[in-house]
Amino acid sequence: MNAQELRAKTPDELKTELANLKKESFNLRFQQATGQLENTAQIRKARRSAALVKTILNEKAAAAE
Repeated sequence: MNAQELRAKTPDELKTELANLKKESFNLRFQQATGQLENTAQIRKARRSAALVKTILNEKAAAAE
């Protein structure tokens, strides 16, 4: 998902997206610890996506004030 698509979402949708990304990140870390993860770049992608969602949530909160 890119930043433009995320900015079009409501804060509630972004919070749901963030929760999903955190679950995905946890599952990827668990797979890596057990040796089942084949593409380690997925961990980085999930972390960066979560950071982008957090950034956009903070932007929306600042704009609301």
